Amino acid sequence: MKQHPDDNIVTKHRLGAFLGADCQRGATQVVLTGVATSSGVESTARSAYDLGYNVTLVVDAMTDRDAHAHRHSVVKIFSRRGETDTTDNVLKLLRG
Repeated sequence: MKQHPDDNIVTKHRLGAFLGADCQRGATQVVLTGVATSSGVESTARSAYDLGYNVTLVVDAMTDRDAHAHRHSVVKIFSRRGETDTTDNVLKLLRG
């Protein structure tokens, strides 16, 4: 995906991307990917959910050094914080 002029780019300063970030541009939906599924991605998903965002977690676009921790986040945690999907499906929806 190409960056658009209206995209809100968040520079992550803490474990969760929302702490200390300026994300108040009217967004209602976040799509999360990343490294360290069980720490950074999970922390950001929890914060996004708590802040009232609709959360989509792209599970084939994230990884973790600990396969068990990755699976636990994907299977046990993410379904409580948002929707999980694949890169292909999310891109199809965004192109809509």
